[in-house]
Amino acid sequence: MYYPSYRMRRLRRTPAIRDLVRETKLQLDDLVYPLFVIAGENIKNPISSMPGCYQLSIGNVIPEVREIVKLGIKAILLFGIPAHKDPAATGAYDHEGIVQMAVRAIKDEFPDLVIITDVCLCEYTDHGHCGVVQDGEVLNDVTLELLSKMAVTHAESGADMVAPSDMMDGRVAAIRNALDDEGLTDTILLSYSSKFASAFYGPFREAAESAPAFGDRKTYQMDPANGEEAVREALLDIEEGADMIMVKPAIPFLDVIHAVKQETKFPLAAYNVSGEYAMIKAAAANGWLDEQRAVLEAITGIKRAGADLIITYHAKDLATWLG
Repeated sequence: MYYPSYRMRRLRRTPAIRDLVRETKLQLDDLVYPLFVIAGENIKNPISSMPGCYQLSIGNVIPEVREIVKLGIKAILLFGIPAHKDPAATGAYDHEGIVQMAVRAIKDEFPDLVIITDVCLCEYTDHGHCGVVQDGEVLNDVTLELLSKMAVTHAESGADMVAPSDMMDGRVAAIRNALDDEGLTDTILLSYSSKFASAFYGPFREAAESAPAFGDRKTYQMDPANGEEAVREALLDIEEGADMIMVKPAIPFLDVIHAVKQETKFPLAAYNVSGEYAMIKAAAANGWLDEQRAVLEAITGIKRAGADLIITYHAKDLATWLG
């Protein structure tokens, strides 16, 4: 069927018609809002590279969560910044650690809010790497034990999902077994299965105070050039017991999101990371972009690629725009 008998513009003629035939519809239920919880009292530190985002002590995170719930956002992702860091990341798996205490405080007031916790050692080690380091090397198998302890304490504190982001081999199976051994069989495991060694994490490392003190993370995070490897990583994590999988970052890896979704058919999260957020914020502040249109286009594109959940620092703005 060809022009002039077939005219594609007929279905674009009015806003109501465009709404009727829209293929991808972004909803509040798609969004997860990340929060940075820091040890201490009465802290609300602005994150300079992430306008509108803060490091919040527990007393200040509760009003923030109250606002999030009022906006209709149903899930948050927690990152912790401890008072003390050491080589063994002891704050990561302390029952009185910052994330563990924050989960309990939030659940006391908002029992129906879905709380996801990041499971990684980078915020808790004095060297900033995601695992135990010996002679300059990150030790995979030793790290698994600590990640498992961390996940168990998060779940025991009330986390609905634990999300390992460390990219150690075998961590999904280790964490799943540890949770099940403690009777925490209902805890959901959301694996950062395809996490790339990306340039877009810079603002996050300021926010989480987690930049590596030496070297980089390329021996455990993925090469951004590799797409098929991302699919293999996702399939391995599913075999090990992941309930959901993730691609991180999102916008530079829309092809990977699509491929992973098509290959696995599993619930898929995509992380719209700090650098992606900061780019749009900076461009909008300079008048180079219409922020609302740019954010809606970017996040809709992530969903169109195949993401079921989108973790994004834009979530509060999106909640306002989506109504």
